[in-house]
Amino acid sequence: MQYTQGSIGRVFLIKFDNNDILLDKISELAIRERIKAGTLIFLGALRKGDLVTGPKKPVIPPQPNKINFKDGWEVMGMGTVFTSRKGPQIHIHGSMGKKLKTHTGCVRGKSSVFLVIEAVLFELKGVKATKDIDPATGLNLLRILS
Repeated sequence: MQYTQGSIGRVFLIKFDNNDILLDKISELAIRERIKAGTLIFLGALRKGDLVTGPKKPVIPPQPNKINFKDGWEVMGMGTVFTSRKGPQIHIHGSMGKKLKTHTGCVRGKSSVFLVIEAVLFELKGVKATKDIDPATGLNLLRILS
């Protein structure tokens, strides 16, 4: 285990609108507001998109089990934002439901908002961390800097 200590900086209340691309809008905000590290919570609905629901098999490197969803799903979740040389690196996990079905996983790609998503993003100050591709797993993993 590794860890670092910081404090909460600015707090952003965000309202995502119908058809917004969730990950793109979070990235735009991180760039505009120069957010280097943060965490967010959200609730609302996603119209359509992609979700990774774990690995196909528990091996390293993992092969993602990807699913597509459409037609509007209620969603709640949380995520992190860390800025690297490549720009903001967004990692969001959410649980979504529609009728009697549920999915939980990592929100990916061009997942779009249905009606609204409300979010609170907490900027983390004094945290020295980044995300980068880990050679062993091929995943974009958190790296705590000393």
